[in-house]
Amino acid sequence: MLLVSVQPGQEVMETIATQLAERGVTDGAVVSLIGAVDECCISNMPADDASKDILTEYRQPFELTGTGEIKDGKVHLHVVLGREGDAALAGHLHWARVETFFVNAYVLAL
Repeated sequence: MLLVSVQPGQEVMETIATQLAERGVTDGAVVSLIGAVDECCISNMPADDASKDILTEYRQPFELTGTGEIKDGKVHLHVVLGREGDAALAGHLHWARVETFFVNAYVLAL
């Protein structure tokens, strides 16, 4: 099991991809993702066309949990984001910035 840690001032997807590439990981499973982000972009599919994405950006703090995979060096994450008012959002993570806390990814390399 590998631990990839994203610290304040870093972007989640880029940092995870870079740290895994440095360790020679091109394929694997992100079995757990936990932490908090300060802004992010997620996508979901429109009801009438599963081949398209609706991207939405958020500029507020979120608790974050998720899972994913690394395939041919590309990181693919699905996340659940908890925000003020005990509301949750879910989707495919495109980017996220850590400014206040951290995000840890626990990865099993294949």
